[in-house]
Amino acid sequence: MASGRILVVDDDRNILELVKMRLESAGYEVTSAFREEDALAAVRGQIFHLAIVDLQLAHRDGISLMEEIHLILPEMPVIILTAYGTIESAVEAMKRGAYSYLTKPFDPRDLLLQIDRALENRRLTSEVRRLKDLLSERYDFSNIVAKSEKMKKVLEAVTQVAPIDSTVYIHGESGTGKELIAKAIHLASERKDKPFVAINCAAIPETLLESKLFGHEKGAFTGAVRSTKGLFAQAHEGTIFLDEIGDMSLPLQAKVLRVLQERQFYPVGSEKLMEVDVRVIVATNKDLADQVKQGLFREDLFYRIHVIPILLPPLRERKEDIPLLADHFLSKFSRQMKKEIKGLSPSALQRLMLHDWPGNVRELENTIEYAIAMAQREVVTEEYILQTNQLTGSSLPSGPLKSLKEARDEYEKSYLIHLLEVCKGNVSQAAKMAGKYRADFYDLLKKHDLNTSDFKK
Repeated sequence: MASGRILVVDDDRNILELVKMRLESAGYEVTSAFREEDALAAVRGQIFHLAIVDLQLAHRDGISLMEEIHLILPEMPVIILTAYGTIESAVEAMKRGAYSYLTKPFDPRDLLLQIDRALENRRLTSEVRRLKDLLSERYDFSNIVAKSEKMKKVLEAVTQVAPIDSTVYIHGESGTGKELIAKAIHLASERKDKPFVAINCAAIPETLLESKLFGHEKGAFTGAVRSTKGLFAQAHEGTIFLDEIGDMSLPLQAKVLRVLQERQFYPVGSEKLMEVDVRVIVATNKDLADQVKQGLFREDLFYRIHVIPILLPPLRERKEDIPLLADHFLSKFSRQMKKEIKGLSPSALQRLMLHDWPGNVRELENTIEYAIAMAQREVVTEEYILQTNQLTGSSLPSGPLKSLKEARDEYEKSYLIHLLEVCKGNVSQAAKMAGKYRADFYDLLKKHDLNTSDFKK
């Protein structure tokens, strides 16, 4: 049976009674209003899931009534009833916010179909909003810092895939936050109150990985002194995250494939088949399509896991996130270490912006942790940023030495180019980030023959 509370507004009592009878027989709770003021009073007094409004009412048109109703319940879908010959007005109503219209006389089955579609559309819209709000609340500036367009697209993908149970394939370099995205998907799904179980397949010895995933019976192998439940069983009704699945051996890949296909497996040393209900999310930093060509990864498993791909960009491709991430980690480690650190100096931030971050967000986090631990003042200066690179000499240029002026000018131009790329040619933002007055910043751009329009998208 259908369910939902519906408001019907019409100045024809026969139509009112007919529609009310049809909808109540379909399982809906119906409130009918003969007068416009009764309709508004009803909307102010309770929540309705949908309204059916006649286009031509006794004292006003249904469009203006619909707009007044939407001031009270903005997201409630409205179906307009219109007589033959006034279809243009009905189309106008849809432009102004109506969900759809029906022409009198109408088939009751068409009315029920329109209602069903409108309510489903509202449910999906509300669910997407809930997921976006959840991600914004939990991850916007607490765990997932996303200002760049590339990361915003990743989070939009998370809101889309979270409600469904399809396997998600996350690809990205080490340190880009693959497990964080997997957790976001889980927490925004219907399984959020069930377990989230993660395992790094590259971190477990091959001989132990099978029993870790599927569990084992007592005596199944040397050292198995008691039966143990595997991670698939522990994740029952929740989500299992298989990180670095590309490091799994071919024999174990075959067993994982069976679980994905049939949701069944045998614990090591057991003849009892176990069934499991899990959402599977996998991640890798390898090119699995290339691994398939080399015979290092099963083709059938690749297509089984490569259902909904999400590509996580490396930090060097989203440098506009660096200042926000640095500030986030600075606050985090300042609290942990109980130090009063107020921020980074402009030169420290410059050094962060110019680095390529092969270790991605994880490397940035470690860099800020080190800087906070070593800082002696309220502002972190560049001497504490990327100390390891300086000690190893990896930041020194190769080839013949240049004069100090040449090296300084080359560095300065490179820095300005990076800065303008990050700020997309916004001089005010770039000058602020560089710690320069706008006039001085323009002098630097002129010195190096740089045009801000070249960096604007």
